[in-house]
Amino acid sequence: MRAVIQRVLRASVRVGDDLISSIDRGLCVLIGIANDDEQTDIDYIVKKLLAIRLWSSIDGSKNWARNVVDSDYSLLCVSQFTLHATLKGTKPDFHLSMSGEQSKILYEKLLNQLKQSYKSDKIFDGQFGAMMNVNIENDGPVTIILDSRSKKSNTTTADDE
Repeated sequence: MRAVIQRVLRASVRVGDDLISSIDRGLCVLIGIANDDEQTDIDYIVKKLLAIRLWSSIDGSKNWARNVVDSDYSLLCVSQFTLHATLKGTKPDFHLSMSGEQSKILYEKLLNQLKQSYKSDKIFDGQFGAMMNVNIENDGPVTIILDSRSKKSNTTTADDE
């Protein structure tokens, strides 16, 4: 599972003329689900999304001090199967992405786990499987890429807990 995390001042998702979701300060997260993703991948991504420290301390004395939970900010999650694309020449190939029906189940599990682990009224999403217009006003910009496959190679310290 891949997650592209962007710290935002605001973000929104539209399908056609319809506003689906919008947030003010927080994280806009593009989520890509791979063929072999499972519950352990969801657990890893949820833990990191809620724990990653991307904001300064309130008094500004320390960088990278607060996470989305500490700050009481929102998350806008957007499913994006193209995150697992490979290239065949100049054409994208999506054989590493999980099929739509299966990935929708895992994506909904991820959203539910975020809501259970944080605050349900702070978790928003786009419209699964739709062609969306995602508007993002980056803050920084700060963009972090997570891949649950690399979790074994990541070093975890006491600060990560």
